[in-house]
Amino acid sequence: MTLIWYEKCSTCRKAKAWLDGQGVQCQLRPIKEQNPSAQEIAQLHEKSGLPLKKFFNTSGQLYREMELKDKLPHMSQEEQYELLGSNGMLVKRPVLEGRDFVLLGFRQAEWEAALDKMKAE
Repeated sequence: MTLIWYEKCSTCRKAKAWLDGQGVQCQLRPIKEQNPSAQEIAQLHEKSGLPLKKFFNTSGQLYREMELKDKLPHMSQEEQYELLGSNGMLVKRPVLEGRDFVLLGFRQAEWEAALDKMKAE
């Protein structure tokens, strides 16, 4: 598993602490230094089954500065992938990627369910 995170983000730190507490080993990938490319974002999006809008960090400063709330509805999916691939601070975090799942943001119940399903396989 890979945890794409931003070390200064309190939610990311909570997610990592929770994973550590569960004894889950995962590769850490700093989102600011190793932002997923547009192609990786497309793959994560497809794997997640979530609407693409969920991949945007809507509470982030950059999202607000760029006025993306108004611009995103007029952008193609490819343009949105390119935008997300251009700056890690636009991506909702943390991102936990497993073999057959992608989780965005940290909601403990959702993460527990994904890990339980993975352990059962």
